[in-house]
Amino acid sequence: MYKVFVNDKPIILTSSQKKVNNYPVLILKNSVTAEIVHKLKNRNIKGINLYTPDLENGWKYFLSTFHIVSAAGGLVLNPNKDILFIYRSNKWDLPKGRIEAGESIEETAVREVEEECGIYKLKLIKPLLTTYHVYFQDGMKLKETFWFLMSSDYDEKLIPQLEEGITEVAFKNKVEVAKALQNTYKNIELVYDTYLNM
Repeated sequence: MYKVFVNDKPIILTSSQKKVNNYPVLILKNSVTAEIVHKLKNRNIKGINLYTPDLENGWKYFLSTFHIVSAAGGLVLNPNKDILFIYRSNKWDLPKGRIEAGESIEETAVREVEEECGIYKLKLIKPLLTTYHVYFQDGMKLKETFWFLMSSDYDEKLIPQLEEGITEVAFKNKVEVAKALQNTYKNIELVYDTYLNM
């Protein structure tokens, strides 16, 4: 199963015929991606199941219908296991950004976290997952974000990257994380859930 979010509403690409939610079911080979995105963007539909008998080939085909923008970021823990969050566009988020030419995804993840948060001494622990969401900027694009678990014992003042629209950077404990997750994106919830279930 693959999930792609459009305004926090999922397109669930699946090869299972078992009904697990109340979303309408469309057949991938009979569907136009732009129309599916349009439906989710403009209607009261909460999500869509996109059925394909061959999940891996169906996923490749689905990806081929988009202009893909690749990014990388991190879920960063301090020695107390607090999690580093950024505040941008009135939502709590995790630091991430676009992969630049010649960079590995690991290099991007570290660079973006450092730039967006003014933090250093980052250690990459391991990959977490890849998330996908559709956005609109010079047309319709699919952002794939490669997430890594990281740690840092940096204990100096964190500096938000204001030019990127980030107004706050903070490590949050479990109670604060629960509150932040009430005002975040579905993909960030997926990253956090993946971390919890490691």
